[in-house]
Amino acid sequence: MNSQRIGIIGTGRMGTAIATRLIELGYEVMVWNRTPARAADATASGAVFSDALADLCSSTDVLISSLTDYAALKTVHEGPDGILAQDIAGKLYIEMSTLLPSQQQTLEAGVTASGCAYVECPVGGTVAPALKGQLLGMCGGAEESFERAKPILEGLCKRVERVGAVGAGSAMKLAVNLPLAIYWVTLGEAMGVLKGQGLSGQFVASMLADSSAGPAVLKNRMEVIASTLDGKDHPGTFDINGLRKDLALSLEWAKESGSTMSITREALTIYEEAVGKGLGGFDGSSISRFISER
Repeated sequence: MNSQRIGIIGTGRMGTAIATRLIELGYEVMVWNRTPARAADATASGAVFSDALADLCSSTDVLISSLTDYAALKTVHEGPDGILAQDIAGKLYIEMSTLLPSQQQTLEAGVTASGCAYVECPVGGTVAPALKGQLLGMCGGAEESFERAKPILEGLCKRVERVGAVGAGSAMKLAVNLPLAIYWVTLGEAMGVLKGQGLSGQFVASMLADSSAGPAVLKNRMEVIASTLDGKDHPGTFDINGLRKDLALSLEWAKESGSTMSITREALTIYEEAVGKGLGGFDGSSISRFISER
C-alpha cells in the first residue's frame, strides 16, 4: 500500500480510469464528482466517494483533476465550497485536463497562492492505455513539484516528461493532438482518390499502415478504422467531439500566440459539420468516412 492518499476530482472516463489504475498500484483513492451517480464505476473499483470537496481536500495528500473544460474547472476551484476555499497548503495538485496554456497558468496562480504545489500533466492516450499505465505525460511546472508528482505519474504513463513551466505541457498536448485530428481529414481525402477502385477499407488501411503514410493510430486501431471506412461508425473514447474541442483550443492558442493555422481552421469547419450530422460521439476515423462519402 502506498502511503500517499490521492483525491480524484472528476470521474468521467479518464478520471475513472486513472482512479482504477492508482488503486491497482496500491494507492488509497478518494473521488468526487459534481454528479455523484457518475462516480459509481470508480467506487466499484475500490475508490471511496466523497460528497464534498472540503472532505476530499482534507482527507488526501495529492489532488488530481480531469475535467471536460476550463469552465468546469473554474466552477470547481472558485466559490465558497471550491478547492481554493479549502486548506490545501503543503499538498500537491496534478491537473490533467486538456486546456489552453494560459488557462493552466491561471489555475496555477490560484493554487500556489494557497501554498499548494501545482503540476499540469495533460496526457496522450485514452481509457485503455490509462488502465495499463501506458499514457504519455506532458508536464509543466516547477522542477521540485514535478519530482514530487513523478512517482505517481510514472504509474500512469509509459513516458512522462517535464516540458517546462506550467503552460508548456498544455502546448505540447495541443501539438500532439493536432496532427491526429488533421490526419482523419487527409485519410478521408485519400479514400476519395481511391473512389471507384472497388477496394475495401481493410485493404486500403493495411496498405497505408505498411507505408510511410501509416501513423501509429492506423496500426494500433486497424480493425475499427477499416470497418469505419467500409461504412460502420464506432463509438470513440477520443471521439469527434473531443477532437473538435482540441482543434478549437489550438486555434484559440494560435490567436493568443500570434500564429497562423489555416489548415487547422479548415479542418475545424469539417469537424463542426460532422458534429452537426450527429457524428460527435464516434471514433475519429468517422471523419474520414464522412469526407469520403460527401
